[in-house]
Amino acid sequence: MATLTSILDNDFYKFTMQFAASKLFPKAQARYQFINRGQHSFPTGFDKLLKEAIGEMAQLKLTKTEKEFLRTKCPYIEPTYLDFLEGYRYDPDEVHITQTGGDLSVTINGYWYRTILWEVPIMSLICELYYEVSGESRIPNDKVCQVVEDKMEKYDRLNITIADFGTRRRHSYGVHDLVMRTLKNHPSQTFIGTSNVHFAMKYETTPIGTHAHEWFMFHAAKYGYKMANLLGLEHWSDVYRGDLGIALSDTYTTAVFFKQFDKKLSKLFDGVRHDSGDPITFAEMTIEHYKKQGIDPQSKTIIFSDGLDYNKVENIVGFCEGKIGHSFGIGTDFTNDVGLPRMNIVLKMVEAKPEDGDWTAVIKLSDEPGKHTGSPDEIAIAKQILKIED
Repeated sequence: MATLTSILDNDFYKFTMQFAASKLFPKAQARYQFINRGQHSFPTGFDKLLKEAIGEMAQLKLTKTEKEFLRTKCPYIEPTYLDFLEGYRYDPDEVHITQTGGDLSVTINGYWYRTILWEVPIMSLICELYYEVSGESRIPNDKVCQVVEDKMEKYDRLNITIADFGTRRRHSYGVHDLVMRTLKNHPSQTFIGTSNVHFAMKYETTPIGTHAHEWFMFHAAKYGYKMANLLGLEHWSDVYRGDLGIALSDTYTTAVFFKQFDKKLSKLFDGVRHDSGDPITFAEMTIEHYKKQGIDPQSKTIIFSDGLDYNKVENIVGFCEGKIGHSFGIGTDFTNDVGLPRMNIVLKMVEAKPEDGDWTAVIKLSDEPGKHTGSPDEIAIAKQILKIED
């Protein structure tokens, strides 16, 4: 059955956020909850399989070779954090799993600097176990590789750069490995790295990522919605001093983000990441923002990462070419294009407790109103404070 073999089999931004959280907010606590967007029905006993797989994660630890990879590849991460990670162990007691009929419940609770690593590997385990127990056969290995190769040949013609962002909703570790091997061996400069640190090490490429929505969600719990983006980015720059300079823009809608993304931050950060809403509208807003700040948009980059496939990428390139830098993170369309329906699941922070604070509900206001996550009452409060009208 599905199992993880490396503590680095996770998205890079989980480690970069863990370092920042442990440095700035070591006493903060967090709660996460599984959200079954696709209304998938889980077979009887699935909870037991998942508990077993998560229990085995307690044995994972950073090896000397993995530590050396991080030290040499990521010099902006302090050696004190690498020593901490070497001693870190997953604690399965932080994860609570129940099942009622076909409904699966997964919650995570503990210190934020510890629980921050659970999200991505749990999602990947849920996906892999689901496909295993379903008994449905995927396309064979050679076909998996050929599908990726065919896509890369098309992406090559667009003269762009792309990275693998597909860990969380991959079909399986085996498919992800096939995808990475094909991407690495493809004879072009289009592929530049992966969000998965384990595969970055295995295939000698670059781990890619900065921060996720939960970084700003926590800042809202601690400082309020009006200060979340500004202080989130200020604290990020305090830790990384100019490295890891792609800012995530849509935790409380892009329109609100750009009001707080002042000239200092606009110059300091290398660019922004698009993760929801219409990508062309986002690109137009981003270009206009930089122009208003007196910054050449072509000196900045948009990383597009929202449910991309070739047709979407081609359309985005057609608009952005000659106007602003652009690159792409391809997720499920690489790691779960195997002839089976793709899972639609997320696992999000739902509450945070800053040091000396109270437990506070946290939310995300996507650029797609239907993808807002969190308490409806809290969403309404945030929209009122931020003057957001859907």
